Amino acid sequence: MNRIRLVVNGREREIEVEACKLLVHAVREDLGLTGTHVGCLTGDCGACTVLVGGASVKSCSVLAVQADGAEITTIEGVAGNDELHPVQRAFWDEFGFQCGYCLPGMLLTARELLDRTPDPDDDAIVQAINGNLCRCTGYGSILRAIRCAATRMAASDDPAPSG
Repeated sequence: MNRIRLVVNGREREIEVEACKLLVHAVREDLGLTGTHVGCLTGDCGACTVLVGGASVKSCSVLAVQADGAEITTIEGVAGNDELHPVQRAFWDEFGFQCGYCLPGMLLTARELLDRTPDPDDDAIVQAINGNLCRCTGYGSILRAIRCAATRMAASDDPAPSG
């Protein structure tokens, strides 16, 4: 067994894992954060996406021991102060999901994109979500949701008008 330390959703955590345990299983089983979904286990679907150091990572393709010392954000850590993050709100408002299985991975991927590129064009959005598969909605509503989130996030960054 290997003892690893992580900062998960802003909280320091320490767990013991076998050397061969995937990060997705450590997140779900050892940390109890079941919003990270197990999909294909081959890195193709994106259902297991988490942010590691702010970058989207398919947690089924990373060993938990490789994440020792990392800062990880799961879907449970996206909303703050009991309010949805603008990306979450935009997906809700634009009907960017149906069954919701891909949603955690899509949201985290979209969040990383918008943190890195606040005003992405459609090509950048398509490229960013390329590794996240949705079998229910098609991608039109997802693209609209990410564009909407970008607009909302930009508006929230604007300084308040002086009075």
